[in-house]
Amino acid sequence: MEKTVKIVIDTLGGDNGAKVCVAGAVEGLKENPNVRIILTGHEDELKNLLSEHEYDKGRIEIVNATEEITTEEHPVEAVRKKKDSSLVVGLNLVKEGKADAFISAGSSGAILAGGQFIVGRAKGVKRTPLAPILPTSTKPSLLIDCGANVDAKPEVLNQFAEMGSIYMENIMGVKNPTVAIVNIGTEEAKGNALVKETYPLLKANKHINFIGSIEARDIPAGKADVILTEAFVGNVILKMYEGMAKMILGEIKGAFLSNLKSKIGAMMVKKSLKKVLSKFNASNKGGAPLLGLNGLVVKIHGNSKEAEVISAIKQCVTFIESDVSGKIIRGLAADEEVEK
Repeated sequence: MEKTVKIVIDTLGGDNGAKVCVAGAVEGLKENPNVRIILTGHEDELKNLLSEHEYDKGRIEIVNATEEITTEEHPVEAVRKKKDSSLVVGLNLVKEGKADAFISAGSSGAILAGGQFIVGRAKGVKRTPLAPILPTSTKPSLLIDCGANVDAKPEVLNQFAEMGSIYMENIMGVKNPTVAIVNIGTEEAKGNALVKETYPLLKANKHINFIGSIEARDIPAGKADVILTEAFVGNVILKMYEGMAKMILGEIKGAFLSNLKSKIGAMMVKKSLKKVLSKFNASNKGGAPLLGLNGLVVKIHGNSKEAEVISAIKQCVTFIESDVSGKIIRGLAADEEVEK
């Protein structure tokens, strides 16, 4: 019998409001029979929204929350002061063992702060990175870190490489995933102080398949399964990736709609083009998990719609059933024993 996976969805804080969270939750139940959903937010609003759907009443629970944390607030202060916010209430449910995972489209800073202060870092974890999946021309790659640790040390990045490898093997099914560190060249001697100090640690790490440095231009070609960097560079890569994808897709659409001939051409290649463009569709990639916590916390885009919520639910189920958190903890603990 499959284990029931309990997932909290924070319905406040996202750009599109509680409506998409509720719709995504209801659809997520249909696609994942072993899932139960807990919605945190304004109880009356959630009851009204749920009344518009047909669903198994025993599989969705509402936990009322009277406060909301916005992106304009200082993350740490907001988490400490707004105890009855949907975000803090949801994270506490994970901390208390009443839920296995937490999904939110709210403030990134508050999610990071709350994840670490409330759910807490697992034993042996130095820092907790955000790790989104990037589409490439060949296969998805994991970017780690993309926003949680802007001043990471070499030993922290070395640990991130192991976390990323465990994630790719268990969630994405990649055997012996390759790891590359972002650099300004492929030569071992190149890079800033952080990269130069981290490189030999990665090279000596027998728990990862380290292949050296990777330049930013090679990331879209899928030349590594795990793209390793600290959060400042990682966030720049992620935002540039998103901006370029949006610009290119806009240009393609504009070109196909520019005249009658191009419109006819678009109809002829529609099926093939749709298949290619699906690679760049964030809605089917899930969210960015905050790895290394005592429970699963997933950040989805602030402008996420129903499809992103459904995808994140699937991601959580796979993560929990594959025991990724446990494997990370056990893997890091084994490393510590070897070092001793």
